[in-house]
Amino acid sequence: MKAHAADLDGRTKLQIENTPKMVLLLAIILSLLVVIPLCLDTPRSPLSSARINVGELRSMVLEKHCDIFSGEWVPNPKGPYYSNESCRLIIDQQNCMKFGRPDTEFMNWRWKPHECELPLFNPLQFLEIVRGKSLAFVGDSVGRNQMESLLCLLASEANPEDISHKYTSETDYFKRWYYTEYKFTVATLWSPFLVKSSDADPNGHSVNNLMNLYLDEADESWVSQIENFDYVIISAGQWFFRPLVYYANGQPVGCHNCNINNMTALTKYHAYRMAFRTAFRTLQRLKNYKGITFLRTFSPSHFENGDWDKGGNCGRTKPFTSQEVELDGYTMEFYLTQVEELRAAEKQGMDMGLKFSLLDTTEIMLLRPDGHPNQYGHSMHKNKTVNDCVHWCLPGPIDTWNEFLFYMLKIERQRAVVEKLIKNA
Repeated sequence: MKAHAADLDGRTKLQIENTPKMVLLLAIILSLLVVIPLCLDTPRSPLSSARINVGELRSMVLEKHCDIFSGEWVPNPKGPYYSNESCRLIIDQQNCMKFGRPDTEFMNWRWKPHECELPLFNPLQFLEIVRGKSLAFVGDSVGRNQMESLLCLLASEANPEDISHKYTSETDYFKRWYYTEYKFTVATLWSPFLVKSSDADPNGHSVNNLMNLYLDEADESWVSQIENFDYVIISAGQWFFRPLVYYANGQPVGCHNCNINNMTALTKYHAYRMAFRTAFRTLQRLKNYKGITFLRTFSPSHFENGDWDKGGNCGRTKPFTSQEVELDGYTMEFYLTQVEELRAAEKQGMDMGLKFSLLDTTEIMLLRPDGHPNQYGHSMHKNKTVNDCVHWCLPGPIDTWNEFLFYMLKIERQRAVVEKLIKNA
């Protein structure tokens, strides 16, 4: 039951005309709703009642908003926000048009939630929301792919300075960009497993060599840098398919696809679960970490006609419909596993004042086999064309992830402002 203002003053109902403070509060909130449009689905107008109370103010703004993750891809004749010519920060790996992709239709679709319109990405509003703050993408190269999409979406408003060299010599994997005017830092911290790993093959590292994974030890390469970030987007995926030996408490406990005698077989889903559990619990234990953590869910690949290393490709030029494909198999298992760990972290975080949120991209991207570079992307380290059905072209459907992020940050900022006003009322 909502707390009525009458409960706060001896059950005397507060009339708007007799309460200047509440009038001011309502005016501020209504102004906020105009300045920060959220596509909120509110059951009634804020002005429909002459009486007002704190509980109602809270419910008007916070009670219900659109499920942006449930919807469909629809044609978008306006096309993408940017091009490979207007954004200088697209790397060759995702620069599909630079390397001759002949079709352009894949750029002309937009995600349409069933219940509302997803707000267009507004670079100026985004930069105002994150003014004076910092955002980190923690994970593998698909996480870096999302960061590069964000940089391009912001490029029409501001250009950042590359400050990576001030923090590391490994600037291909650990990037930091700084928007001077907005005092905003965006970073990508390379950690494909989220937990500590090492090569187990005596012949050294290769694309599919055996590796050791320490499931109860978070990777210090990101943990050592994360404590002061305001927003952290965590993700992981394709690396868990490779041959792995799993460790816990410093001892081997099993493996996946390792071909080692007398070693217990454990699934990749076990390692995936433990990696996210360790990552979330590590964030909860960090003394100075006060940021909001987003789980960006598993990003599907779309190899057809063979596996990634056996000639597989992804040459489709249109999205699937929801009737053509469904979430199942390993994609479903990875997705459910990480979401279960996020929900557990949410509950644990509430007692610590830490927020964990779901950035749900799995099902929408399952519908986009047309969005990958395929042979129209060049590897970061090899001067040759590869069939890439894991990463996403820029511009392309991955830009929707940052539309989701924009929407969620607007909701979070509004929630914080309203709760502060209510607290001080």
